[in-house]
Amino acid sequence: MKTGNATMDHLISLVIFIAALLIFIGLFSQSISTAIVYQSHEALSTKTSDLLDNILLNPGINATWGTDGSTPSGFGLQDPEFTQYQISSFSLMRLDSSTGSVTEYDKTSPSIYYNQAASSLGSFLLTPIVQDLNYSTALSLLGISNTYGFQLTFTPDITVSINQTQASSPLNLEISTSGKGFPFANAAINYCLILVTLPQSDMQYPSYTIQNGAVTTDQQGIVNVAFPNVTDSNQVYAFIAYAHLAGVEGVGYYTHCTSTDQYVVPIVQDIGSQQTALAHSYDLNNSNPAPSSLKYNVTFVISKTDYTLSQLSLDSSSSTNIVGIVTSGVGNPYPVITLPSYTTGILIITYQQEDSMQGGVIMMPWGVRSLAFPVTFGGNPAGQNWVTTDIRQVTIDGIAYQAKLELWNQGSQVIG
Repeated sequence: MKTGNATMDHLISLVIFIAALLIFIGLFSQSISTAIVYQSHEALSTKTSDLLDNILLNPGINATWGTDGSTPSGFGLQDPEFTQYQISSFSLMRLDSSTGSVTEYDKTSPSIYYNQAASSLGSFLLTPIVQDLNYSTALSLLGISNTYGFQLTFTPDITVSINQTQASSPLNLEISTSGKGFPFANAAINYCLILVTLPQSDMQYPSYTIQNGAVTTDQQGIVNVAFPNVTDSNQVYAFIAYAHLAGVEGVGYYTHCTSTDQYVVPIVQDIGSQQTALAHSYDLNNSNPAPSSLKYNVTFVISKTDYTLSQLSLDSSSSTNIVGIVTSGVGNPYPVITLPSYTTGILIITYQQEDSMQGGVIMMPWGVRSLAFPVTFGGNPAGQNWVTTDIRQVTIDGIAYQAKLELWNQGSQVIG
């Protein structure tokens, strides 16, 4: 009996030992799995930081790909004329934005243009798809194809919003400024009011004058500006406000037009030659309504150190403005202008319907900095199992932006 009891005790001990061993192995395996996941996430985080610095701290190969229209052999966004986290406004303009839309203009070849940024009627930035740097090319240039996916965003640090609170007698505009979660209190505001004149004569073209001024925001980052000389509620105008405090700058704008069903749309035809087509809105996306004509007056301005706007000559001539007529419909040619330089600036187009007092003003930033357009480039992080994020504070021609890179492993699946 003692032998049987001893055998039973050995069997029970063996079962308990095996059970404890299995439990230990399970716990150990779970710890190893957790450690592996942690190491994977840590490696992805390190890769995110290194990749973001690699993009922001080199101009790419060749360094002038943002302005010469060529496809780079190395991807980077740093301004080639500067160091540190200073980003090229023109390289950003060539990124195939993942949040934009496609606009077709069949009077040019190629006929499809990518609408990189058009935040509202009154501002457009359309660049040719064939010259945009797409996401798959960027992955290849960075050497991470089939390994990682990313989304890169550039967002202005300072949001400058303008709201018309009274249309005339006087025109009153409210300027609201804010940083990342806080009001931009006691900030200096330099503004430019662009007042458009629509002539009654068919032989004249719309023009504009500029009224400059400076104000300061209150503790809530808000200030109101009145213009007693504006007595017509149908006055066409554009308003640009530059906010700056302790070396940090932001910019915002607002336009008021009386003709919103038809207008002139600037389309960048070629980055390298700086040629820009002036399209009638009726010709976009094959809308093909009855032919219509718009008179236009085009100027190019740059912002000086005192935040006033200065005109530059166009088309290698001494003239600072170009006037003409653009007519929609098949067989009617479109005008082309050549921008004067690779200095960031704003193309201002005042337009007027023929035989009408309806018109408006359109602004196109030459370089995304000019009107502080945000940029989103890359894939979609939604639905990825694990996404790491890193940010940097950068400047784009003096305007403060936040650069954010989101990175994930390619092929990751959602785990429920």
